[in-house]
This record gives sequence, C-alpha cells and structure tokens, in this order.
Amino acid sequence: MSKRILVIDDEETIRKLFVAALKDTPYEVDTANSGEQGIGLEQKTRYDLVFLDLKMPGLNGVETLRRLWELDPGVPVYIITAFHKEFLDQLGSAAEDGISFEIIHKPFGADEIKLVVRSVLEGPVGFQQ
Repeated sequence: MSKRILVIDDEETIRKLFVAALKDTPYEVDTANSGEQGIGLEQKTRYDLVFLDLKMPGLNGVETLRRLWELDPGVPVYIITAFHKEFLDQLGSAAEDGISFEIIHKPFGADEIKLVVRSVLEGPVGFQQ
C-alpha cells in the first residue's frame, strides 16, 4: 500500500507543483483548496504526511492544524508559507499545546518537496536524491 500525502493550499499553482513534483514517486497525492476541504479528506483517509498553507480564506492554517491534530496527532505536518511572521503567536500557542509541525518557506521547488517527502516517509535509510 502506497503512502498518502495531503496538500492543503488555496493556491492552485502550489497544489499543482506538489502533484507534478511527486508524479513519478510511489506516493499518492490528494489536494484540498481550503482547510475545511482538507479536514473532510482527513476524516475519510489517513494520511502519512500533510503540507498545509497558513494564509487561507475560511479556516486559516493554524486552525486547520489544530483540527488535523485532533483527528490524527501522529501525522507529520509541514506548514508551507510566505506569511509565517503574522502567525507566530498562533503557531507558538499550538506548539505550547503539544502540536508539532515544521515550517517550509515559500518559494520552494520540486527538489525541496521531494527532499522533505523522502526524509519524512523513508527516513535516512533508503534515502536517495
């Protein structure tokens, strides 16, 4: 069974970048254009890795992060953003509540996506660039 990745971002170009970067890998990639849609997908499917935008209409990334954590506290979440400074207090509060996450700063490319995915899903053993 292949590992599953969820990308939650309101920007279509970002979602397409992830799909294109991971198309020749053994991973299945689902995308959501909002926090609400991402939560709905997580309720139906267990994901092995989530990439999450911070600045989105409706549920912002921190609110979505908290709900994802309630559904599956073990799923690794990588926040992808160019706006992390305006969310620092909220992110700090989430971290104080025991919610773990990593931050990837936009812009980034396909190589960086593959590097993160391989390191999280395969670990150091079997890692190939």
